[in-house]
This record gives sequence, structure tokens and C-alpha cells, in this order.
Amino acid sequence: MKIRTISALMAGVLLAGSFTGCVSKKKYNELEALHRQMSQNYTTVQANYQQEQAKSQTIQALLDEARRNNAELKDNYAKLQGSLDKSISQNAQGNVNISKLVDEINASNKYIKQLVQAKSKSDSLNLALTTNLTRSLSGSELDEVNVRVLKGVVYISLADNMLFKSGSYEVNERAMQTLSKIAKIIKDYNDYDVLVEGNTDPVPINRTNIRNNWDLSALRASSIVQVLQNDFGVNPSRLTAAGRGEYNAIADNSTELGRQRNRRTEIIITPKLDQFLDLIDKAPEGESVSNK
Repeated sequence: MKIRTISALMAGVLLAGSFTGCVSKKKYNELEALHRQMSQNYTTVQANYQQEQAKSQTIQALLDEARRNNAELKDNYAKLQGSLDKSISQNAQGNVNISKLVDEINASNKYIKQLVQAKSKSDSLNLALTTNLTRSLSGSELDEVNVRVLKGVVYISLADNMLFKSGSYEVNERAMQTLSKIAKIIKDYNDYDVLVEGNTDPVPINRTNIRNNWDLSALRASSIVQVLQNDFGVNPSRLTAAGRGEYNAIADNSTELGRQRNRRTEIIITPKLDQFLDLIDKAPEGESVSNK
């Protein structure tokens, strides 16, 4: 607008000069000075205008960029909000799963504690049982009776020549005193079951009423069981007789000493299985943990 105004003034001055014809020197100089001034003003205004145009274009570019950034920010915000909502949902589900897992761990820890307590109780009873039995036996009896604990089970191993005559299953009279001491221990610990196992060497048996070493080992075990029951009052429901024949050797059968060690009867005192089966039944279910 200013540029058009200045241009019009300059045109008016020139037009006026052309119509007046001859003018005074002074008047001419004044008009010429005015013309120069107006030309300068025109140049200045035009430069300012171009600067303003440049600024306007720059501002427009900045405005366009700001709008693009704003749109991008809105899009990122929407994505973040969606991610946050999903995370909150998953976290809520995760808290539920963690809570279930904690409950299962607590149940497992309780069950393990029960197992440890049962094992500790069993170990303590086994130690007391073996200690009491060993103390009750004489030095000569200990030469022919071996008492040990293996994998939570008490093994009382009695030499064959202490209990029976060769090839026989009739119990020697001299073994009765030792068996009476064992029977007392068995009766004192009535939470235990008793398995009596007969064992032989591989030398074939030569008796008309005994077919082989299977028969001999089973008959010897049965004889000991009946002595414990009939002579010393052990509850027969706690007793089991078994024959292992020659197939449970603990020494080399190629030597007489090895065969002598293998000819033995073992009285195995074990915790009642139903106690441990009850614990197994109480085991916490692990399905929910394993499926995660």
C-alpha cells in the first residue's frame, strides 16, 4: 500500500512539472530533491516489503512444520496410550499369576517341610533303634550280627552258621537269645514293618525236601518270622518272609569267605509305607505351575 502511494505521488509531481512549463530554478531544485527523497523512500519500503515477505514465508514454513510435529505427537501419544493400556491389562493378569505362583510355592514349601520332618523323625528313630540294638548285643553276638542303616532303612544281617545248620532251615537254639533281643527292639518300635530275607550261596542244595536255593532261602526266612511271632510275640501283621536265593550276593562267590558272607539272613526294619503314601497324597498339585 505504501509503495503504491509513493509511486502515485511521484507520478503527480512529474505530471505537475510537465503541465507548468517553465518553473523557477529554486522550485525545480525542490521538486528534484523531493523526487530523490521519494525514490529513496520507495527503495527502502520495497526492501522492507521483501524482508517481510521472507519472514512471512519462514513463519509459514515453521507453522507447517509445527503442525506436522503436532500430528506426529498425537499419533505417538495414541500409540503410547494403547501400549500403556495393554501393559496395565497384562500387569493385572501377571499379578494374578504371581499370586497363584506364590500360593503354590508356599504349599510346596509346607509339603517339603513335612517331608523333611518325616525324614528327620525316621533318621532319629533309626539311630535310636540301631544304638539300642547294638548296646543290647554281646561282643560275641556282634561278631556275627551286622547292624547298619542304608537309605533310611535298618538292616540287621545275621550269619548263616549262627542261625542254622548247613543245608537246614531249623533255627539253632543258640540263636534264640540273639533273636529275643532283636524281637524286643522290633516290639519297641511298632511303627515299623519287618521284612526277613533269606540269602544263600550258589552251591546246589542236596536235600530231598528242598528243591533248590530258592526253597532254602525262603524256608529260612519263614523260620525266623515264625520264631519272632510264636516265641517272642511280634505282631505277624508287621512281618514278611522272602527268599532271595543266591541272587543277592554281597561278596565274591569264588572264595569260601565270600560264600560265607553271602549265606545270611537279613532282618530289614522299615518305616510303614502308608505313612509316606499319605504324604504323597498330600503333595500340592503342580499343574498350574508347569503350564505357565
